[in-house]
Amino acid sequence: MSATTTGAARGTRRRGIPSLSSLSSGNLGSVLERNMRVIRNQNWVILVSGFFEPVLYLLAMGLGMGALVGSVTGPGGRPVEYAAYIAPALLATSAMNGAIYDSTWNVFFKLRLSKLYQSMLQTSLGPLDVALGEILMALFRGLLYALGFLGVIAVLGLVTSWWALLMVPAAVLIAFGFAALGMGVTSYLTTFQQMDLINFVLLPMFLFSATLYPIGVYPEWIQWLIMGMPLWHGVELMRQLSVGHFDGLTWVHSLYFVGMTVLGLALTTLRLRKLFLR
Repeated sequence: MSATTTGAARGTRRRGIPSLSSLSSGNLGSVLERNMRVIRNQNWVILVSGFFEPVLYLLAMGLGMGALVGSVTGPGGRPVEYAAYIAPALLATSAMNGAIYDSTWNVFFKLRLSKLYQSMLQTSLGPLDVALGEILMALFRGLLYALGFLGVIAVLGLVTSWWALLMVPAAVLIAFGFAALGMGVTSYLTTFQQMDLINFVLLPMFLFSATLYPIGVYPEWIQWLIMGMPLWHGVELMRQLSVGHFDGLTWVHSLYFVGMTVLGLALTTLRLRKLFLR
């Protein structure tokens, strides 16, 4: 029996199917501890810098242009102030920015310059431990941004329902999806010039994902393209939670990020294994 089991395991390895034990040592805590020590010793101004961009957009567009726009149609067809309309969208953007920064630029430095992951994987740690540790730290940044931004819109009187508290866990879900996929994509990039492609993708996605105006202003064929973008799903999910309007699409938006997270985590784990555990 043991010989048969051993032969099956060897056959599995030859076919390239990794076992769970080869992907994780169950020592995720050591990765998180190391990252928390880095955060404790680094400049906190850098950590929170990405928080201010959506706040400035809210002040300039929501309060400034909002005085000219007035009310717009929100979830469920109810009218809402323009500032209250774009605030949830900017919260989704804030979660995205926090997760993407940690899962791309920070990961690129550790992967290509400091060779940190290569060193970590020479220990008992597995690629899944490293991937989860980095992604969870990106979630921490996204959570900080979500809490801070929710506090800002609450002070401005743009929170109209207790359901808006659910925007915080929703922001974590959005951050999880972007962080997992962002780290996986970054593993394929080898130069700083290629890293510029990330901003090339993020800026149009922010501008055209119905963050500042309804998706209905576009022709129908463009609407379908936008509905494939992850930020649009985050924006729509946040808007529904902000006013407590729920329908079948609420689950669609949520499951979109669950799938995005699973895909990104699998991609990142297998890429780290391929790069450093040949």
